Amino acid sequence: MNLTLGLALFLAGLLTVKGLLKPKFSPQNHGALNQAPDWRGRIAAKELAKRNVNFGFKLLKKLSSRDRGKNIFLSPLSISTAFAMLCLGAEDPTLAEIKQGFNFRNMPTKDLHEGFHFIIRRLNQETKNLKVRLGNTLFIDPKLQPQQKFLKDIKNLYYADAIPTNFQNLENTRQEINDYISQKTHGRINNLVKNIDSGTMMLLTNYIFFRAKWQYEFDPKLTKEEDFTLESQKSVKVPMMFRGGMYKVGRDEQLSCTILEIPYLKNITATFILPDEGKMEQLEEALQADILSRFKTSMSERVVDVSVPRLHITGTYDLKKMLSLVGVNKIFEEHGDLTRISPHLSLKVGEAVHKAELKMDEKGTEGAAGSGAQTLPMETPMPVKINRPYILMIGDLLTPSILFLGKIVNPIEK
Repeated sequence: MNLTLGLALFLAGLLTVKGLLKPKFSPQNHGALNQAPDWRGRIAAKELAKRNVNFGFKLLKKLSSRDRGKNIFLSPLSISTAFAMLCLGAEDPTLAEIKQGFNFRNMPTKDLHEGFHFIIRRLNQETKNLKVRLGNTLFIDPKLQPQQKFLKDIKNLYYADAIPTNFQNLENTRQEINDYISQKTHGRINNLVKNIDSGTMMLLTNYIFFRAKWQYEFDPKLTKEEDFTLESQKSVKVPMMFRGGMYKVGRDEQLSCTILEIPYLKNITATFILPDEGKMEQLEEALQADILSRFKTSMSERVVDVSVPRLHITGTYDLKKMLSLVGVNKIFEEHGDLTRISPHLSLKVGEAVHKAELKMDEKGTEGAAGSGAQTLPMETPMPVKINRPYILMIGDLLTPSILFLGKIVNPIEK
């Protein structure tokens, strides 16, 4: 008997709504893993973050080569978290293929899950100026009777909620799941699950909420329409934000690109990598975690006249097609091995969707009172104008993880 394990991932980034979902879990109550020394989780998270950066760049290259004229925006961390959870239920060769595709190979299993546990626990925070929430939910038909160890592990390691769901009426189930998602995202993500394959008995969702304010906001009065040069050498008019201030900026002559960091409040930073005209493919080919380390050494803080496009884009991806680009196929096929979820049933992943949304404006992601002023040294400002295709990363400095990764070729194309 072949049943289908439906997997849906959804992500909402940089939301403007107020009162986003507050963390309901209490990390100290989730199993023995939290008793492990904090330093061990931190070391594992650092290694995992590096691997996830390389996975994200690998996906970016594949997607870009397939369609060079399209914006790309996704969350490598969101996708990796969901499939790391599925590693708890997979056996070889399905497990080996996931590890290979996601750069988990040769990382001890304990370190893999401790690393994700540490990242989720550290990322989930809510203050007046920053809200980050990474969450996982499993919708399970009681008839599936999954292994208790699998349910315990995803709860203890990934803080995943399991919700009993009747998959006999697929249209009602689809509506219930979409209503649940809509409620959790305060109406921002609607109708994500378009259909559920017949025979589905389990559906997994993973999401990241992120809302933050710039450490130093842009003045909306200084925003004006300017030209943005496309890869076709045509140009479009975009709303260009402007601010003069102290920023970290660097130059990599080997890859002919300029690197600019714009900090949000707290520990989140947006990094813009702007290649010289005609050098985007060279940059994409070279991108990896070690290159980011090299970029860091080239950067220094100085007075910069910054011009960046106001932005609102959404990326929606069929993960079956996306992950086939990096060699992950078996989990979507009839002979995929997920017996550690349910040893008596043949399971495969059916529905697999990833959605990411980015809104970047003068205030960050939410209108607010002006941030504090800066005292600037007397030096000639360095102009940095993001007016042609660029790479964008939004990362957390503490874990350190890239939450979102994008290639922006047209800021006004959603």
